[in-house]
Amino acid sequence: MAREVRLAELELPAFGLPTVEPTIPLDVYQKRVKIAQNIWFWRRLSAVMVYADREHAANLAYLTGYDARFEEALLIFNLQPETSDSATTRTDMIPIRLPERAPTLVVGNEGWAYAAASPLSLTKVLYQNFSLPGQPRNSSESLSSILQTAGVHEGGKIGVVGWKSFTDKDTSGENTWLDIPSYIADTLRSIVGEHGEVTNITDTLIDPINGLKNINDVDQLAVFEFAATHTSQALRNVLFKLRPGMTEYEAVQLMHLNGMPHSVHLMLSSGERTRLGLASPSSKTIQYGDPFTMAFGLFGALNARAGFVVRDGAELPLAIRDYVEKLVAPYFRAVVDWYELVGIGVTGGQLYEAIHKQIGARFFGVTLNPGHFIHIDEWTHSPVYKNSTVPLKSGMTLQVDVIPATGTPYFTSNIEDGIALADEELRSEFAERYPEAWTRIQARRDFMQNVLGIRLKPEVLPFSNIPAYLPPYLLSPQRAMQVIAS
Repeated sequence: MAREVRLAELELPAFGLPTVEPTIPLDVYQKRVKIAQNIWFWRRLSAVMVYADREHAANLAYLTGYDARFEEALLIFNLQPETSDSATTRTDMIPIRLPERAPTLVVGNEGWAYAAASPLSLTKVLYQNFSLPGQPRNSSESLSSILQTAGVHEGGKIGVVGWKSFTDKDTSGENTWLDIPSYIADTLRSIVGEHGEVTNITDTLIDPINGLKNINDVDQLAVFEFAATHTSQALRNVLFKLRPGMTEYEAVQLMHLNGMPHSVHLMLSSGERTRLGLASPSSKTIQYGDPFTMAFGLFGALNARAGFVVRDGAELPLAIRDYVEKLVAPYFRAVVDWYELVGIGVTGGQLYEAIHKQIGARFFGVTLNPGHFIHIDEWTHSPVYKNSTVPLKSGMTLQVDVIPATGTPYFTSNIEDGIALADEELRSEFAERYPEAWTRIQARRDFMQNVLGIRLKPEVLPFSNIPAYLPPYLLSPQRAMQVIAS
């Protein structure tokens, strides 16, 4: 599938920034909660706990719009059926009306006011041990009492949504590993006792095949496109204004950050610091000839680029002057193959093979999944692994995240951007509901196909303002990789 590529003088259009910020309507949150509750109800769970903290707030935010910031939080669903006949149970396979109880949101001192960020009707409960060390702890009941009031009882079957699920190989098939604080897990297990169960059900939200978060509605896609426009434009600003002699902090200032919440720490490094991979910027001065890497992520979006702070290959050390021929060109060909293959019905295994066919040799060092789901959390899960049969579906959002970690003086190359997959019906709804964003998406598709030479399926929606744009020499940002017309 791969075609020849070259480094060419290109004009990257100005795709623009949004003037309208999309939001998630109340009825979308209500629908998400209802669907999740029904799944959990028919899994015969008596209650479900959704855990969140500052670093792991995405699942709670998906369901409610509330993202834990300083403290832990718990969202509790009481799934005990409402029926006048106490003998009727779910084991009878007779439909029982799911109770219309408001979920309980348990927060600390500083989450109390911020809980109003959720448009849902929630029963708000203060538990001050969720608060920061040293803050007041004299105005809330015990955790055990709060959990029991919210629906946890002796003999109950409790499902816990953390942020990570585990394989049967890890847990011996019992699915009892919980990625939540021990004091919460211990209290849950103490209440349900030896006849109850506390199990990890995070898969209901993040599983590559059936996870609810992996299929996005049009409003969520529009929110993610809004975020991706800003993250990619920030990197674009750096690409076209980077100069030797700047500090790394000064390079970040070129991004014109606007305060939107980050999904990951901002990463930017140069010279020897690039070996750290995930390093945040420092006061180091960026030198002529340095390797350079940067990545910026907001809720729903992340973009990354890497290269050398030079004008062309002749300015690199003699041993790596074939940087483009040896690393960048085969890498770009692989990413082109990924883009031209991805689509509804394609399996993760096919994407994996497309990458490894081109750059599977040890030199390239591609060890992580070449592509993954992205959501409020930067990496939700990945359907892209060897022999994966997981089919891609309309509504999925994916990162084109292929990282060659050579561990050599050739350093790396990086072209990480986000896309969505949308069938004809979803595309039509997107165009009608969010015309400004749709105009940007169509302009990006046109650039990728008619300038870069990448053939996209109709369902592929690029969200980046630097869509597949890869300049290896960062002081010549107008020279980027391109497919040679055949």
